[in-house]
Amino acid sequence: MDESEEPTADLGPENPDIDDLLTKLETLKETVDDPREVQKVEQTISLVEAMPGSQAFTKRITKYTSRDIAQSFVGAVVFSLPLLVEDGVFEIAEWFLEITVGGIPVFLVANVLFILGLTAGLLYYADFRDVQVKYPFFGVIPRRYVGVLLVSFLTAFGTMVLWGRLHEADPTALEQLSRVTVIWAAAALGAVIGDILPGESTGTDLSERSK
Repeated sequence: MDESEEPTADLGPENPDIDDLLTKLETLKETVDDPREVQKVEQTISLVEAMPGSQAFTKRITKYTSRDIAQSFVGAVVFSLPLLVEDGVFEIAEWFLEITVGGIPVFLVANVLFILGLTAGLLYYADFRDVQVKYPFFGVIPRRYVGVLLVSFLTAFGTMVLWGRLHEADPTALEQLSRVTVIWAAAALGAVIGDILPGESTGTDLSERSK
């Protein structure tokens, strides 16, 4: 074989930093088959992420823990409670049902899509934190995304029932859903901020607990 054809080692960037090391470790983790070795690599990653001076120390989020769910719930409650006492919620909910196309309330659907897009944007595209996607559902859907949406929706629904705002004035089932989506928008915003703004939580990742 000609010397020019010999493979050369990938030396990486000229001025490597801790983030480059983390990237290499994540790549190594994907190639390791032994569970004990995977655990060792994960422990090394956690140690590097905790090192002062690393961008990951303040911005990177890789784990999704029960503490994250609790933080999402607190954020959802804080952002949604002020709206529960406002009768304007009913007016907005009625407006969502005003215009229909083929029996489908256009603005209600648009509001739900807005919530889905807002949540994804804040989690993965805004520059609050570098949120990593690990162990996605079906290999595609991020767990944190589903968790934030589910926690915020259940918070919106539960608080409306608890405070007697869901059944006031004898609304139809669709009107009740419309009311919930109004509160859901604020709750989703609060859930995202409550989850990621404090940074990565301590504790064991939920997927690793189930192993």
